[in-house]
Amino acid sequence: MNLKKNTNLGKINFFKILLFVFLTSFFSFISNAVEKSKVLDGDFVEVKILDKVSSKSNQLTIKIGEEKKYKNLIIKFLKCKNSEFDDNPEITAYLQVRDLTQKENDKVFVFNDWTFASSPSISPFDHPVYDIWLIKCY
Repeated sequence: MNLKKNTNLGKINFFKILLFVFLTSFFSFISNAVEKSKVLDGDFVEVKILDKVSSKSNQLTIKIGEEKKYKNLIIKFLKCKNSEFDDNPEITAYLQVRDLTQKENDKVFVFNDWTFASSPSISPFDHPVYDIWLIKCY
């Protein structure tokens, strides 16, 4: 009868240890996911701009939230994000572009939408002189 009590006590201790290991690994997984999500939002965006008239392209690095002037354009990124779903992550960014040659609507954007690195045709930047492509977010 004494042996029966000891085995029950051993089973209870085993389940306590198993629960402890499970909970520590679970909380470790959650903290790693939170750390990953912090890294996914970038502070800088790298874009390539093509001048269709001269056929020359330039690569710019722009800080999130700051305006950058490129010839007749004022470019501003509000958010940039790398997805974590694939081996080849999707890069998305919220882009606002103003054309300085259009004086009548100084506050109106010629582009104000999300842009995607792998599929720029989803929401294309349609301008007669320039094309803008999202390269990376870091």
